[in-house]
Amino acid sequence: MPSPSRTLRLLLVGLLLITLPALARAHAAPAVPAPLGERQTTSTVFMVSPDDFAFNAETAGSNRFQDRSAEGADARAKAMLEFDAAVEALRKAGIRVIRMASRADVKTPDAVFPNNWFSLHSLEGGPRVLVGYPMLAPNRRLERRLAELQARLSADGLPVDEVIDLSPFEEKGLFLEGTGSMVLDRANRIAYAALSPRTDPAVLQELARRMQYRPVRFRSYDAGGALVYHTNVMMSVGSRFAVVCADSIRDPQERRAVVDQLKRSGKEVIPITQAQMGKMAGNILELQSGRGPVIVMSRTAYDHFTPEQRASLEHHGRLLPLAIPTIEAIGGGSARCMLGELF
Repeated sequence: MPSPSRTLRLLLVGLLLITLPALARAHAAPAVPAPLGERQTTSTVFMVSPDDFAFNAETAGSNRFQDRSAEGADARAKAMLEFDAAVEALRKAGIRVIRMASRADVKTPDAVFPNNWFSLHSLEGGPRVLVGYPMLAPNRRLERRLAELQARLSADGLPVDEVIDLSPFEEKGLFLEGTGSMVLDRANRIAYAALSPRTDPAVLQELARRMQYRPVRFRSYDAGGALVYHTNVMMSVGSRFAVVCADSIRDPQERRAVVDQLKRSGKEVIPITQAQMGKMAGNILELQSGRGPVIVMSRTAYDHFTPEQRASLEHHGRLLPLAIPTIEAIGGGSARCMLGELF
């Protein structure tokens, strides 16, 4: 029969064998969090009516797509008619539209393009996150209404659990204009970003860190040699396709990195030319209706796709062209810019 002291020693050894592995695990490096999951497409969009629509001189320096010569005395009235018709067309296509008027207390000539000041993310098994973005033009910063949007989303059954406000970067002169500056492959957690005065790598990196995205950075140029002001002008990423103006990416390594990443992500790459980019063929968005995928674009973009390109896109969804020539010409943005995706 073992002595009491030996029995005690055996008990202590047993306890150590049990507790030491647990202590080692407790002090080991933390596990890498699992990637957040998001759906690529949605059936709900947020739109803001162009109540003060006009040529915006504060943005014209970096947006070559704006055309002041198209502005006339009836520009606002035409823009409102185009906007209302676009909302009706989307709703008829099975897309839920939550609309809001422009601010009544200040002038916001570009309010019709709300995707530049917010993005919404509904994470699998996690929170719904609202992100606000820093804007280059002071009068565009007035469009940002995170608290008001959060209240509206809650009233419409989309309560926000967390708000990430990146707008303080404006104080440092650093900008990232939402899903204009970034084209998100939400399903694969990739943020494509063409660097420009409106798209700063430091803010992009912060967004990527907070939302677990991997940034793919590059530079894109228009036919005149100027940096393309927003990534969503030169490319669009859908569930199974990507439209991209690869010719606008002058650096061969950057071009190859973008195209190869799209292909590795399982996308059918549909190339467009510089001329087509200038007609907003890159500014399109895949949505999801109850009847299947819908690919929204302007009538201008639709008319400038070749029959072969349209056929390729139609493999991935029904094409929905919106007639918005006034908004496009004067505002320098197109159909995708008018749509803030809600998840």
